[in-house]
Amino acid sequence: MSDLALRRAVRQLRAGAVVAVPTEAVWGLSCNPFDRAAVERLLRLKERDWRKGLIVVASEIDALAPFIEIPSSMALKRARQTWPGPATWVFPAAPTAPIWISGEHDSIAVRVTAHPLLAALCRRYGGALVSTSANRAGQPPVRSIAELRLRFGPQLPAVPGALGGMQRPTSIREAATGHILRR
Repeated sequence: MSDLALRRAVRQLRAGAVVAVPTEAVWGLSCNPFDRAAVERLLRLKERDWRKGLIVVASEIDALAPFIEIPSSMALKRARQTWPGPATWVFPAAPTAPIWISGEHDSIAVRVTAHPLLAALCRRYGGALVSTSANRAGQPPVRSIAELRLRFGPQLPAVPGALGGMQRPTSIREAATGHILRR
């Protein structure tokens, strides 16, 4: 990915835009998790109920500190064994976590990504981003830029790049217990 494309995406994110970006398995929609209006735009695009909560992704674990509390050293160890990588872990929400991210839950799903483009975007942005599949509720996730354009139109900013090669979205596990919530 070009430096120009990264700079453009960061400017758009900071201006409150929703930006499509390739992830480990599918195209995702990202925005600033602290910008309520941006998150509401993302939820409208997806036709998703805010109560379900959203995944937050980062290039390093420290960027997740405003969103999660670490319930035990074992929970942190479990997550660190899979990060950076295609594993999403659910941790208790920190008091500083926005309710529009946690939804009706007292927890938040987070991931430290190894996808080079998504990690570069997080680093360049300077923090964590919302990362949710680019699809409307009940529809399959988008796997190509052409499909993204068909579903969301040409006006949606998108960072050009390749998917990470996984066939299914990342697994989701409960950090405190290791219990699998989504394979």
